[in-house]
Amino acid sequence: MMSESAESNLNTNTMKNVGISDYLSIFKDNGTYGVTCAVIVAIVTPILLSLVLQGRKKLKQRGVPVQVGGEAGFAVRNARFPKLVEVPWEGATTMAALFEQSCKRYSQQNFLGTRKVIAKDLVTSSDGRKFEKLHLGEYQWETYRQIFDRACNFASGLLKLGHDVDTRAAIFSETRAEWLIAFQACFRQNITVVTIYASLGDDALIHSLNETQVTTLICDSKQLKKLAALSSSLTTLRNIIYFDDEDSSSGSTVTQESGNWQVSSFSEVEKLGRNNPAQPNLPIKKDIAVIMYTSGSTGLPKGVMMTHGNIVATAAAVMTVIPSIGRKDVYLAYLPLAHVFELAAETVMLTAGAAIGYGSALTLTDTSNKIKKGTKGDASVLKPTLMAAVPAILDRVRDGVVKKVEEKGGIVKKLFKIAYSRRLVAIEGSWFGAWGVEALLWDIVVFKKIRSILGGEIRFMLCGGAPLSGDTQRFINICMGAPIGQGYGLTETCAGAAFSEWDDISVGRVGPPLPSCYIKLVSWEEGGYTISDKPMPRGEVVVGGASVTAGYFSNDAKTAEVYKVDEKGMHWFYTGDIGRFHPDGCLEIIDRKKDIVKLQHGEYISLGKVEAALVSSKYVENIMVYADPYHNFCVALVVPARQTLEGWAKESGIKYNDFPELCEKAEAKNEVQQSLLKEAKAAKLDKFEIPAKIKLLPDPWTPESGLVTAALKLKREQLKAKFKDELDKLYK
Repeated sequence: MMSESAESNLNTNTMKNVGISDYLSIFKDNGTYGVTCAVIVAIVTPILLSLVLQGRKKLKQRGVPVQVGGEAGFAVRNARFPKLVEVPWEGATTMAALFEQSCKRYSQQNFLGTRKVIAKDLVTSSDGRKFEKLHLGEYQWETYRQIFDRACNFASGLLKLGHDVDTRAAIFSETRAEWLIAFQACFRQNITVVTIYASLGDDALIHSLNETQVTTLICDSKQLKKLAALSSSLTTLRNIIYFDDEDSSSGSTVTQESGNWQVSSFSEVEKLGRNNPAQPNLPIKKDIAVIMYTSGSTGLPKGVMMTHGNIVATAAAVMTVIPSIGRKDVYLAYLPLAHVFELAAETVMLTAGAAIGYGSALTLTDTSNKIKKGTKGDASVLKPTLMAAVPAILDRVRDGVVKKVEEKGGIVKKLFKIAYSRRLVAIEGSWFGAWGVEALLWDIVVFKKIRSILGGEIRFMLCGGAPLSGDTQRFINICMGAPIGQGYGLTETCAGAAFSEWDDISVGRVGPPLPSCYIKLVSWEEGGYTISDKPMPRGEVVVGGASVTAGYFSNDAKTAEVYKVDEKGMHWFYTGDIGRFHPDGCLEIIDRKKDIVKLQHGEYISLGKVEAALVSSKYVENIMVYADPYHNFCVALVVPARQTLEGWAKESGIKYNDFPELCEKAEAKNEVQQSLLKEAKAAKLDKFEIPAKIKLLPDPWTPESGLVTAALKLKREQLKAKFKDELDKLYK
């Protein structure tokens, strides 16, 4: 179900009642009454036809029950594939084979593109803070053939540099073309790659490198500057390779401060390999390709061991659900490649022969924080057809559009609401109405400018990393004119588990199982979720099949806790998420075992469920709900949306010196709490699920602060530890 959003001010129940008279009044006010009369037939016809066709819709079966081994439960497979999909084509059983074969198939196609930095400027804001602004040029492309040659050269260079093929290499950098080149190069010599988030703190970085005994570290200059201070703690590191198109002086700095490391630039290693070519040492399907360190929500990060077969299977499966994906597609890459979601997405693009243009979250649009005024953002220049996003980014796109519409007001606001409502009726009633003549009219009048934010050519979006709200999903469907494939997966399942299909118009679900795996629900009696529940079976989500990884590196106890092997040899991963299967075989995630707290009077409260409802408030940038089992109510820490709260304060005549002071104002707390109450009622939360007290926190939660993961999920333990005093006060 789609919940109401105070932030969007789009009351769908009201908008569905908009009639033809509203169209006439809009255009009459705009002096184009006659033009409207000419298009009434074009509008009315698809509306009437959609009503006729609506009664003929049949439930499409997307997943079907299947008998599998292991613990008893309710298991489902993809309805279109009776057998698990493991490879995109015969022979592509490893990442090395897939890369080489794709580069031969698409040799002359553009593969990796990067924008040239023309200039960097420092801009001082009104409060004295300095921000870097970039003047970026056009994308400069290299073909599949050129990238393959570079990867081969880098692989040979690693050997000549002295890297022992029996040891591991790590990549510690933001997403960029060289990241993927180094990644593929390692597989040419069957070197396992350790991936580490660029936002990980020093302790986690040291733990990850030492635990896996990394001898070669590949990084950008920003990360390189951190390493000198950590040299005494990194016990196995011998080689450092840095990307040399930024601040190349960093290399000499590290060399001077540590005599234990051999420091080389990326181009030097490529040149070394080009002059000293080595024969490849290719992996097999069961070899470990990647040890991916997740930032995790508790404690030190865990290293998930992914085989070559795991990554290839996920890519092959996702290929089957993206409509008509191929060499004409252009993909905008900006999410962290050290996260399994982006790694899987780029592997899919490699398999399809698509072009990958690199950008960043800070240069994504024309108004992004690091874009110099007058310079186009990455999306405007690249004009991607495919794009991946986490819900937080899509929420920001929606919020930005709604804010602009609200600022315009008047005729623009009214016209937008009518256009939105008509497209909503069309999408929820029949795809015919969504893409007919009326849709073309609204695209020209209203939505064309909105779509230009992301380049104007988006035809499909992939979303993952966290649950996507129904409001935002519909907003992107309508305003961007593109279906969203909402994925569900974990690092432990190599991103592969479930994926909603392009023609599924429902919201709040994550689709049927990908054809690379089975999904089973196992009863959790203690939490009250069982496979015999009516009207739908419910239970813990357990994933089995080709995409399930090999376990945690050097952590047999944790591996044994959540990984199981059944009597047929199939690996199963116990996710800790609670789901239910709809009659058409689509999965919906409804809870998480770790997020459920039993209150003093015996009521169970799902923290994630409450947060998902309350984050829709226009005042909420981020929120963590906390429940003490020795009390009968919950409380919340709220990071307010600064501009929105300050806007309210200005209109209300609230005096304050700075934002932290505003967050302490009783009036501000009351305004935010009333907004939360409104969202809670809309979501039909019980009284004990509504935070009785809140604390407004002025500073945002970022991966760099260690309070959220790279996928922007809450790190509850870290948040509870940092704000222990604030939480204690809320219960006094």
